[in-house]
Order: sequence, then structure tokens, then C-alpha cells
Amino acid sequence: MSNILAGLFEHHSDYKKLEADLENSGFPSSDYIVYLNDSPHHSQYLVSVAVKDTSQTDMAKDIFTQNAVHKTYLFENMSIEQADYTHLKGYIDARNKAEIHNSPEVRIKGSSSGMDSEVKF
Repeated sequence: MSNILAGLFEHHSDYKKLEADLENSGFPSSDYIVYLNDSPHHSQYLVSVAVKDTSQTDMAKDIFTQNAVHKTYLFENMSIEQADYTHLKGYIDARNKAEIHNSPEVRIKGSSSGMDSEVKF
């Protein structure tokens, strides 16, 4: 079974160029899906590519990077037939919720010689 490399792209990037780059690199049109959304609230689009080994994964990642990918996700043991939009979106949402995001700098104030739990005489 193959793996699926999914990439999230901004709406202003050219998905036709991405398709041409994938096909020129040896990915047939049956090995990738471009999910377009015409809703004005969803400005990003998703692309999934079936990859069989690490060299194909690296090649697809390079093509994604050249086409201004926002974020990539690798799903192992998934076929292109299983890579429908709702299925992938559910996995991506779960991964994003589980991801630990960078937080702003946190300052921890040390204790002072003020009130504490010890009773002093």
C-alpha cells in the first residue's frame, strides 16, 4: 500500500502549475488529487499525492515547496482511493489539535521572602 503526502496551499498559488510540475516529474494524474473549494471562507486548497517510497516522497515535497506549500502531512498506509477530502481533513484536524504550538515567552517569577507556608517565631 502506498502513502499519501498532502499539502495545504494558499488560494493565490497556481494549482495548474502544481499539476503540471507533478506530471512532469512522473506522477500520473491518477496519483494525485487537487481539492478546490469555491467558498470565500476557505481560501486554502489541499492536494494529495500517492507516494510509494522515500524518493517519491522527497520529490513531491520539493514540488510542493516550489509551489509555496503552507504545510505538509504524510499519511502512511493509505491509498489514493482512501484520500477523499473529508477523510483527509479529519486526520489533518486531529493532527493540528495534537500539535504543540510555540507559545510566547513565559516569565516565571521566583518566590520572594514574603508570605510562605512556614510558621516563624
